[in-house]
Amino acid sequence: MSHPIPHPNTHPNVQHCTSMAEVRQHIDALDERIVALMVERSGYVAQAARIKPNAAAIYDQARIDFIVSRVGAMAQAQGAPAAITQAAYRALITASIAFEQSEFARLRPEGLA
Repeated sequence: MSHPIPHPNTHPNVQHCTSMAEVRQHIDALDERIVALMVERSGYVAQAARIKPNAAAIYDQARIDFIVSRVGAMAQAQGAPAAITQAAYRALITASIAFEQSEFARLRPEGLA
């Protein structure tokens, strides 16, 4: 038996707004939470740079594909467009790889990469 996918507007946390000011207020509040989570995620990316044995290990296409597929499925199951979540994660992963590469180089100034 299949279950219908809910529309994002019907998510229990989405409050009905009557003005753009209200919409923006809610989006701004969400952005604060999202940024805090991105900061936390970046801390783990920095640890990955410390743990990985060489610079070639930073880029892992199989892991990227897994993450993008997983978050797309999670979004769709919760009623959000998978394409938006997947695009956002692709951008996040690209920026995270660049950050991890810079962290890797910073932690190994002697060129052991």
